Amino acid sequence: MQSVETRRIRSLGRFGGLFWTGLTTALVLGIAGCANYMTDQRSADTQPAADLGPVDVGSVPRARFMTAQQYSNMIADVFGSDIQIGTPIPPLMRAPDGLLSTTAGSVGIPGGQLMQLQRAATSIATQVVDKGDIGKELPAHRSYLVPCKPKADNAPDDACAAKFIRSTGRLLFRRSLDDAQVADWVGKAHQGAEHLKDFYAGLAGVLEGMLIDPMVLMVVDTTEPDPARPGQRRLDAYSLASRLSFFLWNSVPNDAVLKAAESGEIQTPAGRARVVEMMLSSPRVEHGVRAFFDDMLAYDKFDSLAKDGMVYSRESGAVLKDAREQTLRTAYDHLIVRNRDYRDLFTTRDTFMSPALASVYNVPAVPGWAPYAFPEDSPRAGILNHVSFLALHSHPGRSSPTLRGKALRETLLCQVVPPPPPNVDFSAVEDPDANLHTARERLTAHRANPVCAGCHKITDPIGLAMENFDGAGQYRTSEGGVTIDASGSLDGKAFNNPQGLAQALHDHPGLPTCLVKRMYGYGVGGMTTAVDKPQLEYLNKRFEASGYRIPDLLRAIVLSPAFGNVAEPPAAPVPAIKTAAQ
Repeated sequence: MQSVETRRIRSLGRFGGLFWTGLTTALVLGIAGCANYMTDQRSADTQPAADLGPVDVGSVPRARFMTAQQYSNMIADVFGSDIQIGTPIPPLMRAPDGLLSTTAGSVGIPGGQLMQLQRAATSIATQVVDKGDIGKELPAHRSYLVPCKPKADNAPDDACAAKFIRSTGRLLFRRSLDDAQVADWVGKAHQGAEHLKDFYAGLAGVLEGMLIDPMVLMVVDTTEPDPARPGQRRLDAYSLASRLSFFLWNSVPNDAVLKAAESGEIQTPAGRARVVEMMLSSPRVEHGVRAFFDDMLAYDKFDSLAKDGMVYSRESGAVLKDAREQTLRTAYDHLIVRNRDYRDLFTTRDTFMSPALASVYNVPAVPGWAPYAFPEDSPRAGILNHVSFLALHSHPGRSSPTLRGKALRETLLCQVVPPPPPNVDFSAVEDPDANLHTARERLTAHRANPVCAGCHKITDPIGLAMENFDGAGQYRTSEGGVTIDASGSLDGKAFNNPQGLAQALHDHPGLPTCLVKRMYGYGVGGMTTAVDKPQLEYLNKRFEASGYRIPDLLRAIVLSPAFGNVAEPPAAPVPAIKTAAQ
């Protein structure tokens, strides 16, 4: 038999549904067509300093969905990390340029997943105001998340509701709510409290409505006239604050960043610099850096990665989970904590080790995560030789020099490897002659097909250098009883082993330029085009001058005029009209 409180919560869920009229239409249709951006006549003082980069470059305004991790971070940052959210937002599809973040502006949420989103919003709202089943112990969230106490728990209190709505709505919507918006939400809270005879149930209904509001779920670039460029536009202060925060923190702006937006300080060079330094010194920057590298390295694929347990008995789910975490920990420690050269990430022997990974790396296990350095005589150097890269770019039961070489070129060098042509005969690789013992021998036979030779010349010479590691990332010296030849070359640079490949990649000029392209596109939320060439050239020079330090690159990106400037979208081609005579 249901408790009174359970029935109230279910009634609340139905009541909260009143607030999302039009949401289904907005989300199912997607947001690729969002073009009517709000405008604001707020003005700022001066043009950015000339040494911050080109002033005539900008990005096209966009609207995109939050990622699942951004939504999770938002809930934790606004309400606390103990609020359980489930998985309200489905995974995204990867964009042609290799980033998930740049596809978020061209997707919709199917109707079935809308219900999942609403259920998550209902659960979050009930936790925030402590409206659970009778007898269930819940943290006293309302004591610090609701900034006032109602005159009576069983009746509306518009003044108290307004305080909660104004403060919480400002964080969720990432801009101050005007009086009309506050009054509208207060009216809904009043209606809910009156209907359910419970002030907090009415407040939870309003919060549920906010959490499924399209303007919370979507990051919409809003623009205003740019006083430094007459006739052109820039992001308004609130949109600039959101762009900074989702880029650097992978979450919503906090109170300090919003105050800088409200005052207009964030639109001045000195003001933005102050805000950026504050954000870079915050612990939240770890979320932003990890999110970027997780996206760039396509680690979302770990969510569905599986290995053949008959072939790789050590490769458990725990190992794969820790493999992903190992590389992200290494990247953050190397690039941010120690502020080292980005290129050295591919040659460093410093990393972190967990008990689950220790069995795969054949090193002593210690409890929890601990710093670890591979010895100088170890074949492992840099993140290319981490289990994450090696296992992710392999088949379930065997290694793949082709997949590994393709991933290195496309992910780390921004080069395009053409897909295999149709009707390719893969038998030489998948069902090889028993006399072909190693991957090198099998691929040599496969390349005898001239249709395949072109692409394999691009991928195999580097992928074969990683053949000392099997499909699970475990080290080996032979395959099929034959000693593995791990020699190869990368765009003219020859090497004899995995360490040589790591050094060749370190020295490749495309490594840092690819990162600049990826990071700038990630920051502005879209694929880079030829229009961005002056900005990318500027950022590449700054990155090189800094000794390839990531914090300096982050500063250069977010302080440059292009980060907040608005560029006109390219004009659609006008179709030719043929006359009857034609």
